[in-house]
Amino acid sequence: MAATDFFFAFVFSFTLIFGFSFAGDPYVSYDFTLSYITASPLGVPQQVIAVNGKFPGPVINATTNYNVHVNVLNHLDEPLLLTWPGVQMRRNSWQDGVLGTNCPIPPNWNFTYDFQLKDQIGSYFYSPSLNFQRASGGFGALIINNRDLVPIPFTEPDGEIIFIIGDWYTQNHTALRRILDSGKELGMPDGVLINGKGPFKYNSSVPDGIEHETVNVDPGKTYRIRVHNVGISTSLNFRIQNHKLLLIETEGRYTSQMNFTDFDIHVGQSYSFLVTMDQNATSDYYIVASARFVNETVWQRVTGVGILHYSNSKGPASGPLPVSATDVNHPWSAMNQPRAIKQNTSASGARPNPQGSFHYGQINITRTYILRSLPPTKINGKLRATLNGISFVNPSTPMRLADDHKVKGDYMLDFPDRPLDEKLPRLSSSIINATYKGFIQVIFQNNDTKIQSFHIDGYAFYVVAMDFGIWSEDRNGSYNNWDAVARSTVEVYPGAWTAVLISLDNVGVWNIRVENLDRWYLGQETYMRIINPEENGSTEMDPPENVMYCGALQAMQKEQHHSSATKSMTNGQLILIFSMMMVLLSSFSSFC
Repeated sequence: MAATDFFFAFVFSFTLIFGFSFAGDPYVSYDFTLSYITASPLGVPQQVIAVNGKFPGPVINATTNYNVHVNVLNHLDEPLLLTWPGVQMRRNSWQDGVLGTNCPIPPNWNFTYDFQLKDQIGSYFYSPSLNFQRASGGFGALIINNRDLVPIPFTEPDGEIIFIIGDWYTQNHTALRRILDSGKELGMPDGVLINGKGPFKYNSSVPDGIEHETVNVDPGKTYRIRVHNVGISTSLNFRIQNHKLLLIETEGRYTSQMNFTDFDIHVGQSYSFLVTMDQNATSDYYIVASARFVNETVWQRVTGVGILHYSNSKGPASGPLPVSATDVNHPWSAMNQPRAIKQNTSASGARPNPQGSFHYGQINITRTYILRSLPPTKINGKLRATLNGISFVNPSTPMRLADDHKVKGDYMLDFPDRPLDEKLPRLSSSIINATYKGFIQVIFQNNDTKIQSFHIDGYAFYVVAMDFGIWSEDRNGSYNNWDAVARSTVEVYPGAWTAVLISLDNVGVWNIRVENLDRWYLGQETYMRIINPEENGSTEMDPPENVMYCGALQAMQKEQHHSSATKSMTNGQLILIFSMMMVLLSSFSSFC
């Protein structure tokens, strides 16, 4: 081997190791340090959680079927986990990042998440899952691109824009926790943030000196706009003045394309739209995310406002904000929007494929679970939230880890499939004992007073129906059994129900929760345990080599040692370094 060839081999290896990207790379690697910084998104200095010093955090950008390595260093003063709502973690609940499946990362420790984006595309986000931390930040967008050989079902846009929206309090997550722990409600948020920034001063109610988001666009171009509601508990209506939103995707599933003037995005949900910049740009335009399904007069301050700036704009935005098309005083009308969302059945790409068939309406339902939420109630003198009368208490040892090491009494497989009205609400580590390869329906019955978003990890489910009142068996006849949209987070209106169908083909222990942080923090969650009784190593991955131990297994945890040479490198980078070193040694041997 010539010296010049050896030199170029070395340079090539060096660039791979230190993050340069080449077409066809089978993985992406990120180093995330979560720490506190001071910011003033609503004009009040406060402590927020940043990722690599940024609020919101950096975008994870990958392609379907890529392996993703995210090395997380916890510089907070309390334990931490990151979770990835909607990313299915096929066969690998060990990476899910919730307390039922992972030991938390202690302060000043790190953990490398290692998972594959198996057969998924679309718009997602990541966020902390513990201790109400999402209320202070730590979140960011996660984009999964399609492979070139699987075309998207719309014209390639000229660019992409990400909006991370959410309600916001000027108190940090520890102060908000104390309010909930005292038995009180959080009350009205102090505002809505768009990409970590407060509202544009659209009228005198907005204080001076607040930084707002400005998005620059060119006339005549079409942009893919990804919108994520990472907030605490408020549903938000998203709109862009004088522009139409063409819906194309819900949490990784292509939808039938429909135009909307505004769109309701509930807590934990992600959507993609195409927006064409076809205005005459006599001025800038308002971007608005405002509180929904509340008294809008009282909640007027809970409005995020940004600016859409055309490159040929002739002046600033002015006048009143655009209003949503649907009157929130008529929730029956508002429900028509989510009911209208259908899957794009002609599109290529990833879709749920229960039991080898896209015809989910022809598959027999093996079991029904009705999960009912009620307003928080006192249990043992503390305010708690429940599902079917059970307020969940996470066991000290993650459940799948407890199974693997035969820890007894860690949790119970007795979660009821119906509300048990004859029993008093109770605290319990009770989870669902689900059947592998079953095809179940889950009814989310919201008897609380607020609209809620329910999420199931590890799966996409078909949203086949929603309506007001109490669900009953005879409602099955009204289900959409042919083109229901599939997603992982769905809204459930107060005094209403939503029905979803799920094919249980992903083994592991998977979290079912309300995404509204106040209710989740107070115990409104459970898990499904799905085990293949004939497990032969092909349906579930083994625990990762870097698995962390806690609870009954705490003695198994080894102390972490961080050296300056390796503390910023992910497992994937270290593996790559080793591989490249072998190549270099081999090449050098030939050269010599």
